Amino acid sequence: MTSINGDMGVRVRVDTGSMGWQPSPSGHVLRKRVHLVGAPESGQVTSVVRYEPGASFPAHEHPEGEEILVLEGVFSDEHGDWPSGSYLLNPEGFRHAPFSRDGCLLFVKLRQYGGEGRRHVSLQTHDARWTPSDREGVSVKVLYRGHGEEMRLERWAVGAGSGAGSGATVHPGGAEILVLDGALEDEAGRHAAGVWLRLPAGASHRPSSSEGCELYVKTGGVSSLRSA
Repeated sequence: MTSINGDMGVRVRVDTGSMGWQPSPSGHVLRKRVHLVGAPESGQVTSVVRYEPGASFPAHEHPEGEEILVLEGVFSDEHGDWPSGSYLLNPEGFRHAPFSRDGCLLFVKLRQYGGEGRRHVSLQTHDARWTPSDREGVSVKVLYRGHGEEMRLERWAVGAGSGAGSGATVHPGGAEILVLDGALEDEAGRHAAGVWLRLPAGASHRPSSSEGCELYVKTGGVSSLRSA
């Protein structure tokens, strides 16, 4: 078994911007793996993935599902073209042959969505409206909710979370955060664009954003992941 940040009981911070690209079995698809538990090419894994122009993968299935957020460019498969801002949740048994004509950058989670009854999701987040959250200065776009998990985008206004009434955020099922733009702060420091955080089940922190930021957030899923 291979492990990259495989202990689900500890807090993890990874700055993907400081990592080098590593090859995948498809030579023109590169990756930065921030989490892996299991065999190198078939374990539970979370990665930033880059398709070079013209890169492709042969047709394959996705046991335990796949989640994709398109960060840059256009990601494609036989089901359609998915430009920047597209969000895909491909459930157990989904099959495709992905490629990118001009190149793209993705955030990808594999083998983390087992269980029957999950629906397939494909949406363009740029078309969705921001809605207020229960935290002042923070708006959200919910991407998926089910099986005890929620995936969403969050937009933090300048100064959000720094008011006198701002308290700790508790994550009973753990949380994962990818900073997409701007910077998030908490008691552990400043987390700029490209930083991936994982908080274990039951953890709490006091997030704020002095300059504003946009985040991908997944809650409730850490407790269901395998630990190495």
